[in-house]
Amino acid sequence: MEVRHLLLLREIAVRGTLAAVATATHRTPSAVSQQLRTAERELGVALVEPVARGLRLTAEGLLLAESADEVGRVIAEVEARLQSRLGKPGGAVSIGTLPSAGEALLPLLMPRLRDSAITLDVRDFDVAEAAFARETLDHDLVIAHSLTGDVPAGAGHLVCRVLAREPLDVAMPVGHPLASKPVLVPDDLVGTTWIAVPAGFPFDSVLLAVESATGRPLERRMRLVDNRLVESMVAAGEGLALLPRFTTAPNPGTMLRPLSGVNAERAIVAIARPDHYARRAVRTVADLLAEIGADVMARHADLSPGVTGRLQP
Repeated sequence: MEVRHLLLLREIAVRGTLAAVATATHRTPSAVSQQLRTAERELGVALVEPVARGLRLTAEGLLLAESADEVGRVIAEVEARLQSRLGKPGGAVSIGTLPSAGEALLPLLMPRLRDSAITLDVRDFDVAEAAFARETLDHDLVIAHSLTGDVPAGAGHLVCRVLAREPLDVAMPVGHPLASKPVLVPDDLVGTTWIAVPAGFPFDSVLLAVESATGRPLERRMRLVDNRLVESMVAAGEGLALLPRFTTAPNPGTMLRPLSGVNAERAIVAIARPDHYARRAVRTVADLLAEIGADVMARHADLSPGVTGRLQP
């Protein structure tokens, strides 16, 4: 039994088709199919069976696929112990990150790795909360977020580590009637119009909580994912929005106010497959991100509404 065969079965179990596995692993479908046939021949058991639109794993295939993470974790732990004897951790660590969380953490991470043997491969994306777990197939660490708990939806089977907790503030145009209030509560938001995020994205849970608390719907004029575009729409008077406190820079066209009475704080979380997290380099990067997250929270702990209408230290 070869580890590469277990990993192939895990890929099939999660991605669903040989074509998807081929695309993700930068191979041709015929090469993936050949590896699958080799695995079946060496193991002496059928690992897939035909279904209406392709293939699915047999019971034996699923059993082996479910073992892939465990076997990979043990191998990674042995490699980590070897690296500990040889000196500093090293190797490439791939990170997939939510843009706003990456903006807060990654620029501070880079200087801490300059004298190490660790290199980073970073990609950013903004997806619904339940989609972050899938990204761990292609990245050693995924920086995700959640407003419903410390484990993003769908990530219960993964290693999850909270890096920071960040308030979301209500952004409004300068001169908005709500700017006179130092702190907002759900009743203040009745009848307001919003620049919202797509349904299923974590920030939307705050608006849903406001609607639940007041019994009144909020108008969502548009749904956007880029915070800079959102802020520009707020400055143009198109509506209110929720923006993350750590990375919302001063803007003469907008004001920020804290929101109380509902949960308006997100957990920024690093998630990883157990076999990836067992690598010493990956754990080292996660440790550094947690240290940076604590530092960022400490710098923003005493923020309060300033006289200019922005949140000022």
